[in-house]
Amino acid sequence: MAHESSGAIYTAAGANLAIAVAKFVGAFFTGSSAMLAEGVHSVVDTANQILLLVGLKRAQRPADARFPFGYGREVYFYAFLVALLIFLGGGAFAVYEGIHKLQHPEPAADAVILGRTIPGYVVNLAILGFAVAAEGYSCFVALKAFWGEKGKLPPVTAIRRSKDPALFTVLVEDVAALTGLVVAIGGVVLAETLDQPAFDGAASIVIGLILIGMAIFLMIETHGLLVGEAAEPELVGAIREIVRSEPGVNHVNEVLTQHLGPADILVNVSLDIDDRLTGGEIERLVSQLEARMKARSPKVRRVFIEIQARHAAASQAERQSPVPAA
Repeated sequence: MAHESSGAIYTAAGANLAIAVAKFVGAFFTGSSAMLAEGVHSVVDTANQILLLVGLKRAQRPADARFPFGYGREVYFYAFLVALLIFLGGGAFAVYEGIHKLQHPEPAADAVILGRTIPGYVVNLAILGFAVAAEGYSCFVALKAFWGEKGKLPPVTAIRRSKDPALFTVLVEDVAALTGLVVAIGGVVLAETLDQPAFDGAASIVIGLILIGMAIFLMIETHGLLVGEAAEPELVGAIREIVRSEPGVNHVNEVLTQHLGPADILVNVSLDIDDRLTGGEIERLVSQLEARMKARSPKVRRVFIEIQARHAAASQAERQSPVPAA
């Protein structure tokens, strides 16, 4: 999955860098506010992809004495930085630029290229058309990688359950970028056909709101991963069934899981076992359970099994549960 994420990120970074250059050229020649906002958006996206690559690289470092469970959550931290950068660097700037353009509307200036005068809106539309093609290809690559992960789940549900923020961040960015490009094209066309430059500023504000909404969504998703989300319910249920089906297990007290990285799951199981089992039989039971859990999912990297009487586990759960307010 890390390989698929990296491929999607490299594709997105290359596309966004080329798009940013084209958009800034168009904004320079025509003075389009929506084009400038889109250019800044593409620069922010390029920086975001670099941050995600840094996060993926740092997350691969081996565990050490200071971080005994490894650095897998590094990618979650960098994904949160990406969301923050989109909010401030992309969305806020686009809204500000749009408001400024509404206060001081000016028609798109004509561009003189190789001695020929080309209407400003034609330049903008040509650049936006190129951006749609490049961004569409990037979105296709990210969607293909994401589709392999999500299985039969609906897209929004798959994003909510995905533990690979590098992949779904690129996908959400690309979808938002394509939406913003459609808005920018609409703003350019309306500004020219109705002779109302204010539509260019309005388009910039809409683009900014799209980016802010996307950033808030990504912040919510990465926040849960940073705090420590459990594995998907299907895997937790499968682990519970594995433990319950093992001879010698009287009761499954508790199954706790946590993602330490996109492909690194910690499992902690509390069991009540048959009191007649010998020490050697308990060791074989624990070894068998660990092997079956890891065989069920390669993401299960660490398994901790606690032998605890059922009544003792229930008492401990009651002590740890929050006391309701009076």
